[in-house]
Amino acid sequence: MDTPLEIAFHNMDSSDGLEARIRERAAKLERFHNHITSCHVVVEVPNRSQAGAKGYHVRVECRVPGKELVVSHDPGKGDKHDPYLAVRDAFYAMERQLEHAAQKVQGEVKSHEGPPQGRVRQLFTEYGFIETLDGRDIWFHKASVAEDGFEKLEENTPVELSIVDDGPNGMGPQATSVRPIGRMQLQGDVPSNI
Repeated sequence: MDTPLEIAFHNMDSSDGLEARIRERAAKLERFHNHITSCHVVVEVPNRSQAGAKGYHVRVECRVPGKELVVSHDPGKGDKHDPYLAVRDAFYAMERQLEHAAQKVQGEVKSHEGPPQGRVRQLFTEYGFIETLDGRDIWFHKASVAEDGFEKLEENTPVELSIVDDGPNGMGPQATSVRPIGRMQLQGDVPSNI
């Protein structure tokens, strides 16, 4: 990496063990892309006020030439309340993104016709998150769902979307339009959870 790894803990005490695990996982990222310019990792407890149930939000940002890759692993239904597992899952998703970015640079990825596809990963009152087929975590607002269909969405609903790399809210990649689809028609490997 061109710049040193940055690690931050929010709404929780820092942990030497967790920091060591993050450093270990970050050091292995260069196996997936040969030129990572920087990496920032934030581990936080989003809501301490919930009745004893703590979930861990992990955000991993990696810059490669010409691109910023972001994974935002939020606590959700069925998620484990273990920060080590949350870090593992976030880094696994980042590894997939880096591998895909490296293949694209090398010309190994065939581009498919049509918009990107994914599944609704998590829903809140006004917004949600979509996991794309290449492992990216994309934020979307309810206004971006076609035909005012936000209320009809459920977790794991397959969708196609239009993505801007840096949305106006500063949260990284954002879907500007989301349209539910019946099922995904893809070539190649499809993640088992989609």
